[in-house]
Amino acid sequence: MIVLIDDLRSFTDDRPAEVARTSAAGVALLHRLHGTHLDELWLDHDLGGADTIWPVIEVLERAAFDDTPYDIGVIVIHSANPSGAAKMTQTLRRWNYRVRLGTGDPAVAYV
Repeated sequence: MIVLIDDLRSFTDDRPAEVARTSAAGVALLHRLHGTHLDELWLDHDLGGADTIWPVIEVLERAAFDDTPYDIGVIVIHSANPSGAAKMTQTLRRWNYRVRLGTGDPAVAYV
């Protein structure tokens, strides 16, 4: 299973994925999928207006803190916000999530 949390971009190859366009929708989606293996979780930092990915990051942190981390093969951070991407990477790696920077990855684009 693949999850994409991004306000504007989609996968360019139309791969099957669960998509959330806001942090609130992302949080709800993660709560629904807790206990399910996610092959990939793709995260954007800026989700439109004042909305950011941080509520989603907090859900992942809380789960790890409570010894019930999400089962995620890899978290791909594809944000064009360099400082946001760096902070996301640092935070998630601290909780032992496997993170890959995917900024500029052609798999996601404005379509």
